[in-house]
Amino acid sequence: MKIVFTGGGTGGHFYPIIAIAEALNDLVREDRLIEPHLYYFAPTPFDQEALFDNNIEFIRIPAGKLRRYVSAANVTDMVKTLFGTLSALVALFRTYPDVVMSKGGYASVPTVLAARILRIPIVIHESDAKPGRANLLAAKYATKIAISFDGAAPYFPKQVQSRIARTGIPIRKALMRVEAEGATEYLGLERGVPTILILGGSQGSKRINDTVISALPELVGFANIIHQTGPLHLKEITGLAKVALAGVSHADRYHPFDYLSELALQRAAGAATLVISRAGAGSIAEIAVWKKPAILIPIPESISHDQRTNAYAYARTGAAVVLEEENLTPHLLASEARRIADDAALAHEMSTKSAGFTDSDAARILASALLSIGLSHES
Repeated sequence: MKIVFTGGGTGGHFYPIIAIAEALNDLVREDRLIEPHLYYFAPTPFDQEALFDNNIEFIRIPAGKLRRYVSAANVTDMVKTLFGTLSALVALFRTYPDVVMSKGGYASVPTVLAARILRIPIVIHESDAKPGRANLLAAKYATKIAISFDGAAPYFPKQVQSRIARTGIPIRKALMRVEAEGATEYLGLERGVPTILILGGSQGSKRINDTVISALPELVGFANIIHQTGPLHLKEITGLAKVALAGVSHADRYHPFDYLSELALQRAAGAATLVISRAGAGSIAEIAVWKKPAILIPIPESISHDQRTNAYAYARTGAAVVLEEENLTPHLLASEARRIADDAALAHEMSTKSAGFTDSDAARILASALLSIGLSHES
């Protein structure tokens, strides 16, 4: 059996694919099936180590973005997508997989179109409360459509509603559990004070970073701060933090990281009293599984169509509060963080309300569906 994954551009598209691949490998071992050949079709490998660890072969397929504003780059990217579709046709014809699994995003479009032309079964997964254009395009070709938010279903055409099922968001096995034991020593945290974990997405967030730096003197006054800055921002943020914290008590409570490995993220989540995060669907799902209260700062809707909808859908459970970026100030961020972190009863209530938001078996459900469709197509 051969299975092709496609999608990408962000960790929110890529890492659920890794979670499904992990579940596939587990099911194959448990049921003593012949190991399937797994492929990842996208413009870039995103995380080569994760692909290697899960025996996924990367095949480069060009893809162009479709911007939501007038730009000459839209024309050149249309040509890139056309070329990518031709490349995907050749690659799919050579491998001829039994099923294609798409996570959406601009990177998925050429492979989905090529799979449709070759009549290869397509399964799509939509992480967000408001589906992206790539998955809305792919829906009419899809054999199965998996969603993470009940509110996503009405966005899809009426004729595909019978193919939709809510599965939740696939989460990597390592992040399904947290490690509070040893986290304090591993991360160099001070005992006896709250710990705030700040996540800006896989690439980091300049707006969140800038706000955190300005709020640092206030934040370190009551909590340890674990700050994932993004690889491109660490050097600048580290320098700015030294200036902001010069002469400030408890400056050593601030711990910036460019990127948190799976182990570091397990331990950071284990130690965290509160998580401050962007509102990508994957990030929200992880926070919900960790059962941590959250402050969500969605990317503005003018830039990203999905995060604001995701944030409010989750906040309605009572497990999070939302701070709009346009209203974000250093003092507001620090005061909201302190309000939650210092109120054990409130933090506990928010933690309990996160239960059941996402299905912890999502990756296995999708992996099982891929195996079933793949075996049917194979025969």
